[in-house]
Amino acid sequence: MLNTQTNMPLPEDLERAGRLREVLAALYEVNKRFPVIVEGKKDAFALKKLGLEGDIITLHSGKNLYDFCEDIMERFSRVVILLDWDTKGENLYKAISHNLVGHWEEFSVFRDLIKILCQKDIKDVEGIPKLLLRLEGHEHSR
Repeated sequence: MLNTQTNMPLPEDLERAGRLREVLAALYEVNKRFPVIVEGKKDAFALKKLGLEGDIITLHSGKNLYDFCEDIMERFSRVVILLDWDTKGENLYKAISHNLVGHWEEFSVFRDLIKILCQKDIKDVEGIPKLLLRLEGHEHSR
């Protein structure tokens, strides 16, 4: 007899995945009008994989932090800052949010909620697609 429970996701994992997908759906709508700033190419790729179609700007584009922020403020009225929540990401987040005052605050909830929903499982944007698959029972943990 087959054990159908073996690879079934836990109800709390499915609920967390559903909430994460809701946050990402709202981010998708905001991203139609405003860019999302991420740390690197892998983060940008992960957001595209999750369906975002608007501008996704990588932080490491050859400019220093000050020039990067000046360029962003000239080009966009508002942005979403979605940097990793590891130590490096937190430090970059503090610096960028300080330099972009008035351009990002209304969207800070996205990063806050994603951090909470990812819990301690991951600390970076690039890990979100894989985490969703695992929470939804589509990827077996090894």
